[in-house]
Amino acid sequence: MPKIGFLFPGQGAQHVGMGKSVVEKVPAAKALFEQANDVLGYDLAKLCFQGPAAELDSTVVSQPAIFVTSLAALEMLRAELPDVANAAEVAAGLSLGEYTALVFAGAMSFEDGLKVVQKRGEAMQAAADATPSGMVSILLLDREQVEKVVDDASVAGELHVANYLCPGNIVVSGANAACEKAAELAGEAGGRAVPLAVAGAFHTNIMKPADDQLAEALAATTVEKPTIPVYSNVDAATHDDPAEIRSLLVRQVVSPVLWEDSLNAMLAAGVDEFYEIGPGKVLKGLLKRVNRKISCTTVNDS
Repeated sequence: MPKIGFLFPGQGAQHVGMGKSVVEKVPAAKALFEQANDVLGYDLAKLCFQGPAAELDSTVVSQPAIFVTSLAALEMLRAELPDVANAAEVAAGLSLGEYTALVFAGAMSFEDGLKVVQKRGEAMQAAADATPSGMVSILLLDREQVEKVVDDASVAGELHVANYLCPGNIVVSGANAACEKAAELAGEAGGRAVPLAVAGAFHTNIMKPADDQLAEALAATTVEKPTIPVYSNVDAATHDDPAEIRSLLVRQVVSPVLWEDSLNAMLAAGVDEFYEIGPGKVLKGLLKRVNRKISCTTVNDS
C-alpha cells in the first residue's frame, strides 16, 4: 500500500465556477456550502459559482471560499473513492490550506475552522489596507540568490522572503517600492519576477496587526489533537499539542511559509502518493519541482 498524503491549496487558487459541479453531484458538499452561508452571513456558493471575480478574489472572501471548496472536494473524494479518503496518513496545506488540513485531521470542526478563517481574511485585509504593500514571485534563482536580492532591495523599504515554494520559485513580500526593486535585481541576477495579485505583504511583519486578532479568535476556538500528522507552514514539522497548534497558526501570518521543506519532510517520512484536494493544480506543480517522480492526483471539479 502506498503511503498517502493530502495537500490543500491556499489563497490564489480561487476561480469563478469552482465547486459548482461538485455541489451538483455530491449532497454532502452541497450541505457544506449551505452551512457556510449560515456561518458567514452571505451567499458564498453564489460568489464561488458565479462571481464576480473581483469580489471572489478579495482576501475577505477568497479565504473562506477556498477553505469550503476544498472541503467540498474532499466530500467528493469520500463519495467516489472512500478507501483513498480514509487512507491518508499525513496532511499539509499552503498557508490558508493549513486550516483545511487541520479540519480534515479532526483538530477543528468545520464551523469553527470557517469562523477562524473568516476572521483571518478580515484581519489580513485590514492589515494590508493599512500599509500598501505587495508580493512578487521570483523564479529561476536559488534561496541564497533570493535572500541576497531581499537584502539589497531592502534599501527601498521593508522586504522579506514570504514563501519558499519549491526550487526556483520563492515569493518575496513587502513595501511596494521594495518589491519593485527586488523585481529589478532578480532580473539582473538572471531570474524572472512576477508580481502577484494579492492585497498586501502576507507572511511578513506588515501583517502584525492581524496576528493579534487571529490569536483572539483561536483562543476562543476548540482545537483537538489531530488524528494524523499535519505539517506546519512555520517549521515544516508536525505538532500534537493544541496550544502549540494555535500558537503556530498565529505565527504563520507573519512568518515565511516553508512549503518546500514541508514537502521534503513528508517525502522523508515515506509518503509516495499525494492528492491535491481543492481548486487548481498549483501544489501538484510545486511537488513536481521537488520530486518529479512522485504521483499527485488533483481532486476538484475541473
